[in-house]
Order: sequence, then structure tokens, then C-alpha cells
Amino acid sequence: QVQLVESGGGLVQAGGSLRLSCAASGRVVGVNAMGWYRQAPGKQREFVARITRGGSSYYADSVKGRFTISRDNARNTVYLQMNGLKPEDTAVYYCSADGDFGQRLGWGQGTQVTVSS
Repeated sequence: QVQLVESGGGLVQAGGSLRLSCAASGRVVGVNAMGWYRQAPGKQREFVARITRGGSSYYADSVKGRFTISRDNARNTVYLQMNGLKPEDTAVYYCSADGDFGQRLGWGQGTQVTVSS
């Protein structure tokens, strides 16, 4: 089992920035990719970004150029730097961890991000 704990959410005005963190613990040796998803009220959870153990990163089109995912393998922590935030970025953001075969190893509890207009 892998435990994931997010932090860094909050309330910010449109155009502002936030940095989310997610620390992994437990059986982290099996973790390959870590990522971020989000879920807005009344909507399905959607992919935001992911980064592999080797540092390859992928983004949803809606956040490209505004969000940056990074990772500190020594600290088993993944970050999401969010710049140029928009009201439509408002959601609960969840951290995820996947194994070497793409299997989902765990989810974080979520952290609320609210962007006011």
C-alpha cells in the first residue's frame, strides 16, 4: 500500500498561483508515475498532469503552459506549480501513484483549490 498526503490548496484570485505538494509513504519502492487529477462539483474526475520516475511529464491541454509538475524522488514527493489560475481551475485536486505496469497504487485524500474571479 502507498499512502499519499496532499497539501497546499487554498483560495486565490484569478491570475494567482498556488503550489500543491504530495508526499508518498509506505511501499514507495513500487511507485513509477505520480500525478494529479481534479474533480469539480458535479463533474467527473479528470487528469491534470503526471510525471514518471525518470522525469517525463504529461499535461492536460487545459493546463499546458500554466501548470508545471515536478518530483523529488529522494523525498518521494510530487509538486504541482499552478500559475495563471482561472475560476474554471476550481476543484478538489487529488494526487495519484501508479506502479511499473500502470496499476493505480493509491489516491490522496484531496485538497481544495478555489479560484475567485
